[in-house]
Amino acid sequence: MTLETPRDCADAERFARAIAAIDAANAADPATILVEGEPRPKELTHAALLCEWVARLVPAPGEALLLAARAHHIRRWTVPRASYPPGRSAYLRWRRDLRRFHADEAARILRSEGYDEPLVERVQQIVRKEGLFSDPEVQTLEDGLNLVFLQTQFDEFRERLGDDERLTAIVRRTWRKMSERGREAALGLDLSERGRAIVARALAGAEE
Repeated sequence: MTLETPRDCADAERFARAIAAIDAANAADPATILVEGEPRPKELTHAALLCEWVARLVPAPGEALLLAARAHHIRRWTVPRASYPPGRSAYLRWRRDLRRFHADEAARILRSEGYDEPLVERVQQIVRKEGLFSDPEVQTLEDGLNLVFLQTQFDEFRERLGDDERLTAIVRRTWRKMSERGREAALGLDLSERGRAIVARALAGAEE
């Protein structure tokens, strides 16, 4: 996916180089997903889809937000869940460590392309999702992430989990983290019949 130059971008060529470097890193992902019948690197594809959602959710998104969206899961496969102990506390620690890892990887690329520290730090802040619910750009990233999950992974995750009640609770928690704009977009997704039923059940209790 080729991104349009952001409205606040001072150097279009530098932006293009940074996006290309992030994509090159994610192209090494050994996991793949099918796109129009063709296997593509998972994180490369998800990053492009997230940027598409960001551009749909926000008119003329800024440079920092688009860079953060592209790099949000950069080289994620190098820190697998299995490298941490089982259990929820270890899972949450893995997620926190991943956010720091992705932010550091993004910063390394951006600095190598000549970005100044304020922009680098802003991208890291968005990637780490600091200020969720209060920072509009962080909220947009969260909305987009949840939409990509519902769009590309929901049914596969449901089959793997094998527990509709647990998945309903997960969807309910996810819904509570989304803005009204994100929720409206989610309701317009073309989910499977069973997926729609789970979402409907989750939404019935989302405000409880």
